[in-house]
Amino acid sequence: MQELTDFKRLSLNQITTDLWNLREALDGCARAGIPQIAIWRHKVAEGGLAEAKRLVRDAGIRVSSLCRGGMFPAATASERQARLDDNRRAVEEAAELGTDTLVLVCGPAPDRDIATARRWVAEGIEQLLPFAKSRGVKLAIEPLHPMYAAERSVVVTLDQANTMAEAYATDEVGVIVDVFHVWWDPELYKQIQRASGRILGFHVSDWIVPTPHMLMGRGMMGDGVIEIRRIREAVEAAGYAGPIEVEIFNQAIWDRPGDDVLAQIKARYMEHV
Repeated sequence: MQELTDFKRLSLNQITTDLWNLREALDGCARAGIPQIAIWRHKVAEGGLAEAKRLVRDAGIRVSSLCRGGMFPAATASERQARLDDNRRAVEEAAELGTDTLVLVCGPAPDRDIATARRWVAEGIEQLLPFAKSRGVKLAIEPLHPMYAAERSVVVTLDQANTMAEAYATDEVGVIVDVFHVWWDPELYKQIQRASGRILGFHVSDWIVPTPHMLMGRGMMGDGVIEIRRIREAVEAAGYAGPIEVEIFNQAIWDRPGDDVLAQIKARYMEHV
């Protein structure tokens, strides 16, 4: 297996150092020599879009993606329209921050009708796409682990995400491969190959055993059971050579000094990614 030799593709997904605001995260990346960052919208909202854009420009750190759009299903047509409007704002934010990738966490069903919720996701992407294209932003469908189907996303396999994305051109709609969400899938490598040319992001963390928490239980790379390097080589074989985002939800990691976390990320990136 081929090892990475530098940090050119490394990106800090901002949620990994959640206690840092955007300025602190950008400063941390600069100190650590991490050239890219994936920004979360709630961090942009803290100081406003104009301030976020200025901070990014002054830091000289590239924005690999913006998280998140999506959350399309809702109980009423007016609610679904409001969510579509918010997705348009997300597209604007991505464009202003200099990234062409908006990550879509597609949303749960508002009731028991999961099939209709999936249809609403497909309709939401179709309605959002013309605006995204006008702003030079690609829509990146991120399938989540099935345990999140009831709370966060009815799109739970890479097969589903591929099927939705394939309705559009490869430079319009693609998929995110997040190892935490897809490592278990018996069709994983088949679906990665199927996604050739439309993989818009690659996210890494690890699956800890026993899993301490559904949401906050991700581990640092190397602390769990995921074949991270094998998956990385598969997405590269499918044509992906873009940023590798480290995205970890874990309170114990959040509570540590951010600079220490970034130092460990760099070490584990070389060893396990």
